[in-house]
Amino acid sequence: MSRSIGDIVASTVGVSCTPEIKEYRIGPDDRFIIIASDGVWEFLENVDVVKMVAPYYEQNNIDGACDALLNASVKSWAEEEETIVDDITL
Repeated sequence: MSRSIGDIVASTVGVSCTPEIKEYRIGPDDRFIIIASDGVWEFLENVDVVKMVAPYYEQNNIDGACDALLNASVKSWAEEEETIVDDITL
C-alpha cells in the first residue's frame, strides 16, 4: 500500500511512501475521472460510483456529484463499521 511520507509506525505494517502509479490512455469514450481516497473505494464498487456520478456529469454539477459520493461513502461505512469512518477525500 502506498500512502504516506514519514509515517514510521505505518511502515512496519507495509505502508510505503512510494506511490502506486498506473497509466491509462484517455479515449473518446472517457467522460470523467474520479480521484478519491481509499475511504470512498472501501465499500463502493467502481461501476456503482460511475453510475452515481454520471447524471451529475451530464448536468455539469460537480458539487452534486461530490455530495452524492460523499453521502454514499459515509452511509456505506456506517452500515459496515457503525462507529468507524476512514478518510473520505474527493
